[in-house]
Amino acid sequence: MNPKIKPPPHPTAMTETYRLGPEPRGCRSMRPRVPSRWARKIAMRVLPLALGALPFVDAQEATTPYPAMAPIERYLLTDRSAEIALARSAAPEAISHDATVLVLGKNGYETAIAGKNGFTCLVERGWMSPFDSPDFWNPKIRGPVCYNPAAVRSILPYTLNRTKLALAGVPKAEMRQRIVAAVAKGELPTPEIGAMSYMMAKDGYLSDAGGHWHPHLMFHLPKTDGATWGANLPGSPVVFDDQHTDIPEPEIIFLVPVAKWSDGTAPQMKM
Repeated sequence: MNPKIKPPPHPTAMTETYRLGPEPRGCRSMRPRVPSRWARKIAMRVLPLALGALPFVDAQEATTPYPAMAPIERYLLTDRSAEIALARSAAPEAISHDATVLVLGKNGYETAIAGKNGFTCLVERGWMSPFDSPDFWNPKIRGPVCYNPAAVRSILPYTLNRTKLALAGVPKAEMRQRIVAAVAKGELPTPEIGAMSYMMAKDGYLSDAGGHWHPHLMFHLPKTDGATWGANLPGSPVVFDDQHTDIPEPEIIFLVPVAKWSDGTAPQMKM
């Protein structure tokens, strides 16, 4: 990475060089840590990422612009074909064209297209954010993602489970408790070796702060320390959020931004 280029909220993995965010500062603890100002931007700009599961504090609800779930209709897209297209835009056409596509209905995700390459694409909603994210109940969130076969088997169940709870009207605190209990009982899998996903959709909406942010890949692993991937170190293209960490599922997600959106165009340069 060009030392003159300020790393993004997620350090870039691009061969092109351009400024995406503020300069990092030193580590605050023995393990790699995203600077607080930098980490806050990460947490507000991306969907699910975390290390560990911190106690959920109900008082946080009072400080978020979305303190409770909105009516279900606000999370749904009325144009089914538009949701299919948005889901597929998460990955290059060579991957998404033959992928299974799920769309969100009032009772959960439904199979709109049966694929044949083992990938599954869908548009996730705000409740897939960390539980301490201000966008958890944000009805505008649209997170197109395409999971590879290993992630379909071991990560997609997290989305389906949270969505089932959300659409059933389960309160946020109780939802978290149920997930913790399910993990303890072995009802939710740990990430398989090789589980990864694509988030390269130009028209996604990942947060009020960051909009569609930048195209990136996500690598799903059992909970570990960021140091195992060199995440958040100066010049590293790998990042994880160590600020908003309340993810009860047994995973950590490492992100690596890439050079182009799924349609082949480059992200807008930020100088």
